[in-house]
Amino acid sequence: MKAQFYDLDAKDEEGTLVKMSDLKNKVLLIVNTASECGFKNQLSDLETLYQKYKDEGFVILAFPSDNFMNQEPLNATEAKEHYHCDYGVTFPVMEKVDVKGKSIHPLYKYLTEGKSGLLTNRIKWNFTKFLVSREGKIVYRYAPQRAPASFEEDVKNLLRGL
Repeated sequence: MKAQFYDLDAKDEEGTLVKMSDLKNKVLLIVNTASECGFKNQLSDLETLYQKYKDEGFVILAFPSDNFMNQEPLNATEAKEHYHCDYGVTFPVMEKVDVKGKSIHPLYKYLTEGKSGLLTNRIKWNFTKFLVSREGKIVYRYAPQRAPASFEEDVKNLLRGL
């Protein structure tokens, strides 16, 4: 039987298990990040979105990943510190994971199989974003170049049950 979103889990940057079921009734944005990626300035924009809607049940989970041209040399703890100091990030930074290939993290396997991108399911670059409803349904997948402000309305609609 295929896993459901709330059957999955991941670890935070300190290695503590985080069950997706503990995030039921939250709207989630899951994004693979990299501190040396050209899209790294989106971290500030993501934080702005997070601050605006976190009190309504919006959570961003950042997963540092080094799958694309070695653009995340930092471990998860270092990435969290860097994201906070340089971009003001306060949303959760999770464990460093693989988002493609043989070692793909089970959460990313689920996300990529559940919502395909352009031409393929595989994640093609850092800052690919998945918007998950309060019910654990993958509603949208956004390309890396898609700025967070461009999908704010989608976040608002999910938070308000529209």
